[in-house]
Parts: sequence; C-alpha cells; structure tokens
Amino acid sequence: MQRSAYCHETEIEAKTAHEVHVEPEDAVTFGNAGGDIGLPNAKGKTMRFTKLLIGGITLATATPAFAQSETDPPSAITVSGSATVVSDYRLRGVSQTDKHAALQASLTIAHESGFYIGTFASNLAGWGTFGGANLELDAIAGYKHDFGGTTLDGGVTWYTYPGGFSESDVVEFYARASHAIGPASATLGVAYAPTQTSLGKIYNSAAAYTAGVPTNPKRWDNLYLSGDLAVGVPQTPLTVKGHIGYSNGNPGLGPNGTSLSPTGEYVDYSVGADLVFLNNLTLNVSFVGTNIGLGESAYLAPNFRESTDGSSISKGRLVAGVTVAF
Repeated sequence: MQRSAYCHETEIEAKTAHEVHVEPEDAVTFGNAGGDIGLPNAKGKTMRFTKLLIGGITLATATPAFAQSETDPPSAITVSGSATVVSDYRLRGVSQTDKHAALQASLTIAHESGFYIGTFASNLAGWGTFGGANLELDAIAGYKHDFGGTTLDGGVTWYTYPGGFSESDVVEFYARASHAIGPASATLGVAYAPTQTSLGKIYNSAAAYTAGVPTNPKRWDNLYLSGDLAVGVPQTPLTVKGHIGYSNGNPGLGPNGTSLSPTGEYVDYSVGADLVFLNNLTLNVSFVGTNIGLGESAYLAPNFRESTDGSSISKGRLVAGVTVAF
C-alpha cells in the first residue's frame, strides 16, 4: 500500500531509501465496490507465505562471496537495503503506529535486466494492527527501465501481517513514471488493489464492528494516485521534497475494523527535506497529513483514532526519521 515522509508510497525506493512515501518515488492503491460475500472469521488465522518469502530471499543471496578484482565485470545482481527509525509510520498520511515510533527495514535484489524483488518490514500499532506479531511484512516484485531519460517502474506488492487475523493480506499492483531535469525530478504513480475480501466493506461504522453486526458485506477494491517532486539544492546534501496522493476505496470498515481508504475518499500530502550525511545516512523531516476531519470520520471512531487520547491519526504533523542505507 503508498506510505509518506515515512509513509509507504515511495516504496521500493522509498523502502530502500525510505521516504518513506510509500514512500522510492511511489505509488500504491485504488477502489470501489464488488459483489456480496460471506462474513470471514476475523479470529481465525490463515497460513501465510512469509516463510516462502524469507526463504526465497535467503536463496537469492546465498551465493558464495568471492573477492572481485578491478578487472572483473560488474555483477549482474545488485543487493541493497536500508534500516530506518521514524517517529511515526504514516501510510498515505494515516498513522499505522498509533502516532508512535517505528523501526523499519527493507531489502532489494535487482538484476541488470531491470527485474527486481524486495521486502519491507515495520512494526504496527493501533489502526495499523491485524493481530499476531503486529508486524507488516511486504513482498515486492517488479520491473524498472529507463527510456530516454524517463524511468518506468511497475510491479506488485503483497502486504502481509504474520500471525494476524484471516482476510488481512492485500495484493496491490503499481506503476509509476519519473523524469529528472537538472536537480529536479518528478514522479507520477498509480496503484490498484483489485476487489478482495480484506478490503471489503463489512461494517458501516465502528459501532457495528464493535457489536459484530455486519451490514450488507461486500468485497471492495482500492485506488491510489500520487505525484512527487524532489529538488536537490545545488552544492549541498539537501533535497526538498513534496508529495500529494488521492485514495478511493471502502468508506466503511473491513473484516478487521480498518480501511485502506478511511471515509472512502481523501487526499494525503507531505512536504519536507532529506539531508544526507556520512555517505549512507539520511535525515528526513516532513510535515505529513490528510484532509480527513474529526467530524467527517466520527462514525469510524474509536477505531480511527489514537488509542489512548482519541486524537486524530490523520491530522498533519511533523514526522522525522533517520535511514542508514547499505
């Protein structure tokens, strides 16, 4: 799903260079209604493919390491990654950690042909939790290529929640195009999650969810459109960044009492800057938020609120993070 100055939308790069928003250039998500479904068992746990994901990455990186001389050709495979500490994990402007800090990590394995696979992990709390380990673990696969200065990138993200409730995983396809002119670069992205139960509108409100009374349950899809602009300040390690996104999806609550598009339709944004130092460390400070008001989202409370004081988890606030890349 798109994350923000630490928000998932800029994702394989944002998760590898962490925009977050997210966050690489970015893109992730879309929406509307589908057909009737049976009510899933929110307490049942399903088998996940987390072990397959970890096993695949282990095999891909398990080749013996040999010393490489300066005359050897460059490797066809590149392995990169990052670790990030951020004050609040925002996915498309909405806190996934109850407005608390998150520890995140990403790993990408890319082939010279343009194909790549990757993974992203983050702790969760509050609105972002689905039981189990309260952990998000994503599997990413895609293809990226430069066409005369314009880079096209497309693929799929599989959002999983190890040990979590049934019907919580989400599969989302993304595409983005980026172009650089001098120190400036712009990216347009789109992400679409096809109709699936985990995105379904099972409950019309938080009260219905608490009572366990589904209201005409339907499967749903989700759409996300995004635009990003980054401008490097000449002769400095500073990059100024801006992001705007649009979500359209389930206006109610899904089988686990959340929605990828709270209130059904909203705009998220971030404005901030990256400061690179010591070659592989990046400090990001951004103002991240949405246009979702407390009154507009009242029917989703207390689910769509900070768990201790009932405050907004989508209102604009400063988010800071430090990323180390390798």
